[in-house]
Amino acid sequence: MLRAALRESVDGTSPIETLRRFAHELVEGPQPYLRFFAGSRKFVETVEASETLMARARAIRDEFAQVVAASLAECSQREPTDADTLLAANLLLSTWSVAFVQAHRIFRQREDASAAKAVFLDLIDKGTRGIMAAMINTPYA
Repeated sequence: MLRAALRESVDGTSPIETLRRFAHELVEGPQPYLRFFAGSRKFVETVEASETLMARARAIRDEFAQVVAASLAECSQREPTDADTLLAANLLLSTWSVAFVQAHRIFRQREDASAAKAVFLDLIDKGTRGIMAAMINTPYA
């Protein structure tokens, strides 16, 4: 899905903006991939309560950072090990991780999926602006 989203961006949109739009589609699309409901809340609570699961979540995040770096490199003809590529990938993953956790905290407190979505997307948008500022002289912004 990630690589497809980056490949489909043909209108000159930067990869980082493309991924911001992709986050919105994941939450707001006709068949949302990322949803906030009792089952997802229980899943996040289970992971947060276990050091082993938290460690595995960090490992998965690190593995996914490599996938994001490879996807960014592919769309910009750079190496996945390029410092700018790795920085952009890890900033993106950090933004999405913080947005996901904070949205679930809001959902846990309010039991309001629309509030959780709003928090998630607001943090994605803020993080994207920060990443674009940090990456201003690269092909990612």
